[in-house]
Amino acid sequence: MTITALAFDYGLQNIGVAYGQSLTGQATELAPINAKDGIPRWEDIAALLQEWKPTTVVVGLPLNMDDSESELCARARKFGRRLHGRFSVDVEFMDERLSTFDAKQEAKARGHKGNYKQNPIDSIAARLILESWFSGRSN
Repeated sequence: MTITALAFDYGLQNIGVAYGQSLTGQATELAPINAKDGIPRWEDIAALLQEWKPTTVVVGLPLNMDDSESELCARARKFGRRLHGRFSVDVEFMDERLSTFDAKQEAKARGHKGNYKQNPIDSIAARLILESWFSGRSN
């Protein structure tokens, strides 16, 4: 069975979004969602879920390098629980360590000038998270 998924790279100002499917293991970056202190406009999330109809939602967990959980990690888990509670979607969490670093490297290769506030890279990170999640499922 092919799994379709939306991935979220949770952040306090922007939440990166990507969509993909397990048949190819590839994902596509979507426009990030603005957040105010980590709280999105839930109608924006509802519109994404309605448009893409994923079978699974993947939320990146920003674990520390020693596997401990940061405050942001706890907030990402809360975001995932709210997604499940509000929209009755299956939510899975994925270790996203180094995804921001990798996203910055990829953005730089694409010509990004490093102005991350004006041109956020959160959706690149969401795509990388989702592709890693697909890769982990196929092993």
